Amino acid sequence: MNFTRWSARLPGTQRRAAARTDPAVSPDRRPDGSVPAARVEQLTDEAPPVPAVDDLPVRDVLGRVPALVALVHGPDHRLAYVNDAYVAAFGMRDLGARAREALPELDEPGLFPLLDQVQRSGRPRTLKSRKAPDGRSYTFTCTPVTEGDGSGDRGVLVFATDVTDHAEAAARLRASERRQRETAVTLQRSLLPQELEEPDDLRVAATYHPGGTEAAVGGDWYDVITLGGGRTALVIGDVMGRGVRAAAVMGQLRTAVRAYARLDLPPHEVLQLLDGLATEIDANQIATCVYAIHDPNEGRLVYASAGHLPILVRDEHGTVQRADEPTGPPLGTGGWVHTSGSISLTPGSTAVLYTDGLVERRDEDLDEGIAALERALSGATGTPQVICDRLVRSAGVTPEHDDDVAVLVLQHPARTGADAELFRNAALELLGGVEAAPRARAFASGVLASWRFPPDLHDLGVLATSELVANSLQHGTPPMRLRLRRTDRRLIIEVTDGDDHLPRRRRAEPGDESGRGIAIVATIATNWGSRRTPGGGKAVWCEFVLPKP
Repeated sequence: MNFTRWSARLPGTQRRAAARTDPAVSPDRRPDGSVPAARVEQLTDEAPPVPAVDDLPVRDVLGRVPALVALVHGPDHRLAYVNDAYVAAFGMRDLGARAREALPELDEPGLFPLLDQVQRSGRPRTLKSRKAPDGRSYTFTCTPVTEGDGSGDRGVLVFATDVTDHAEAAARLRASERRQRETAVTLQRSLLPQELEEPDDLRVAATYHPGGTEAAVGGDWYDVITLGGGRTALVIGDVMGRGVRAAAVMGQLRTAVRAYARLDLPPHEVLQLLDGLATEIDANQIATCVYAIHDPNEGRLVYASAGHLPILVRDEHGTVQRADEPTGPPLGTGGWVHTSGSISLTPGSTAVLYTDGLVERRDEDLDEGIAALERALSGATGTPQVICDRLVRSAGVTPEHDDDVAVLVLQHPARTGADAELFRNAALELLGGVEAAPRARAFASGVLASWRFPPDLHDLGVLATSELVANSLQHGTPPMRLRLRRTDRRLIIEVTDGDDHLPRRRRAEPGDESGRGIAIVATIATNWGSRRTPGGGKAVWCEFVLPKP
């Protein structure tokens, strides 16, 4: 193969033939042929002429460049030339042999199919940062070349630039970003509940999916908090932003929610406290949140929303209802009075709380995503975990998803048969004056006996009922009500009245005639507490853990 017959048409090369054949008049010479005095010295000591690009010997140029150069020709890619840099990298090569035998090092980077493409299309192609057998990384550019004699034969010039340093730097950067993301994900998961609390009357499941490798971890969180007295708080939220900072803010808000929940406040008051805390944590950081409370005696979910997506509730017949109102601004904006709303959650119903990563897509409206989630929920049956997984799959969430996803599913099971016998309710209106106390004791004794509690638990329940009713009669106002509830795990006794002054446990002096009722209840019961009711009154409750069968 005569290498001088080949002309490499490389991008950016311009021919200078016109410059050699057109002897233009020099701007330093006057029309009459004379030379200005100031230029005489320059013309008498002329610099040697600089050769044009086309005058440079191509073989010498390619032989001296530090990049690896190889030239193949013909449909079977026979080797015509390799430069010194190529020989130094991979050793001597047999000219005239097929490229697959003469240049085996091009197989691992996947260059042979590229040679065929360039040969057929006549267009250059590039493979960036491919590792070769020598352990170094190269960017390969394959450029078509044609015979200089006009015969039309076509070859391919392979030009390989060593980019090992850049590739290693990029690999170190990716490793650093991966470690940072793993740290953020670890922090995020450590701040989420490791195990969900298991309420007596609800079945719950939750899942969290961090964003894909190209997205930093966000600040999504969820929680389930048993409040006592059979009630359960459920919360889900999303801190705006990404990275470790968002996860840290999320952890602070979640801890605060658990602390505020122990105060047994209405949902809107909890969000009001969170709003002030979010402003103190970071005035530039905002978060959305839904806080809801389920009371099995009411059959409703009372909630408050701070800029979060609506709760979805599916009834036992498959009809899905959206809890749209009321919704306040996100946490951290300040100056807003949140309000509470409610939605029915009867036995057999399923509720879903979620973050925007489940329903928000760049190419569609947010309402379309929520509507799609409603359709998926309407046909979802099974346990909360099964429903949770099904909703995530229906939304197309994959490991490469571009946003964090948190989902919390809760069910209020419809119990029948023997299971229903373990969940019972009984209530008595406390009418009249002091004579209501003996009626309450007799009522409690009869109910506990019918529920077949052991004698010691029966007696403790009657004593607790007597003390709570006496306390309400002395310090409360009508209307008053006694409610007994049993689950498969505990006995709950609750007395409500119309006064909103919450009782507190105090130490009674030997001469005091009162002040011992709450102390007695706190001593004999497993747990006790009080809260204000929406009507302006209060509820005082205690509970006893049932012995395991």
